[in-house]
Amino acid sequence: MDPDGYDTHSRERWVPDPPKSGGTARGEFVRDRARVLHSAALRRLAAKTQVVGVGQSDFPRTRLTHSLECAQIGRELGSALGADADLVDAACLAHDLGHPPFGHNGEAALDTFASRCGGFEGNAQSLRVLTRLETKVLTPDGTSAGLNLTRAVLDAATKYPWAKREGTPKYGAYADDAPVFAWLRDGAADDRRCIEAQVMDWADDVAYSVHDLEDGVHAGHVPLSALTSAAERAEVVNLARTSYLDVPADALEAAALRLVELPAWPTGFDGSLAALAALKRMTSELIARLSGAAVQASSERHGPGALCRYAGDLVVPVETRAECAILKAMADLFVMRRDEQRRDQARQREQLVALADAILAGAPQTLEPWLRDAWVIAPDDAARVRVVVDQVASLTDTSALLWHDRLVA
Repeated sequence: MDPDGYDTHSRERWVPDPPKSGGTARGEFVRDRARVLHSAALRRLAAKTQVVGVGQSDFPRTRLTHSLECAQIGRELGSALGADADLVDAACLAHDLGHPPFGHNGEAALDTFASRCGGFEGNAQSLRVLTRLETKVLTPDGTSAGLNLTRAVLDAATKYPWAKREGTPKYGAYADDAPVFAWLRDGAADDRRCIEAQVMDWADDVAYSVHDLEDGVHAGHVPLSALTSAAERAEVVNLARTSYLDVPADALEAAALRLVELPAWPTGFDGSLAALAALKRMTSELIARLSGAAVQASSERHGPGALCRYAGDLVVPVETRAECAILKAMADLFVMRRDEQRRDQARQREQLVALADAILAGAPQTLEPWLRDAWVIAPDDAARVRVVVDQVASLTDTSALLWHDRLVA
């Protein structure tokens, strides 16, 4: 084991990848972070929905800004525990690369279309992007090895380290990506996640729970007074319990009351400079609160010394998870479940499935050049459907609508 806790096995790449000639010497995880940061897949996240739709205003976050914020939170959290900061940063930047247009709504639509090739899951698609679709390195037989990241970074970017199975809606790999999935999981025990993947997952939760709330407040959808009203608080608690954290309602009620009693919790928002500053202070304080609780609890359990790979687990107190669940439920209740939002979502699902059908009917001419070879060599209809799924998932919200207008409307 190297002094930093990462051995040769952790730094190994799927395909031998010689060091770059010239320039300064860089560590393997620094190289991986740079590969993700410079990828087209990451750039495309700039026009993919997070919560408030792209183009609805200049303020809301996109999948790209969310990924950057997740990376900043994860980098600091991982570093505090002794994990490699660049490794965690790269995993956080990579965790949403497979998400399709229109956020989770688009994911549901593509899962319906992809039923004939095994389904669609954004996390499994992210692995596919990293190891196949975002081409940087080719294998000796000329096929793509994706970005050819190290084993440790791919493992850290895998939120659900198992293939699709009955009764578990989330999974991290499709059947035809089994070889590289088995390679990156070599030496890992069953479904256990490395500490870096756990940090990435919690950083993701912290980033989107806090920032989605901030976006909802700024857009005028989320009333900060919701937690002070017994009736509205009960709605938030019920949604948090059914959708985000299965704990007694009393625990979630207590979490909601803790949040609203924080000195940094604003009483309202009117768009003024003072209100903007107060909202930003709330955001900063909540991130520090949720991240700090995990660092403290993990350090108390494991004691001094660096935590990396499989040396320990991230500990997040249930009280902290409850507070995070309340924040998620607030954005969900007041933003995602609005009648207007639901109408938009239904239309987007119809458009995405219609687009996928049109691409399938006209392929390979309807595919971009970089995917046509995959269509030609596909062994069966299911594999060809998967190529169409890869095409649609790669599109942004904007380009998906333009493609729909061209091929369908």
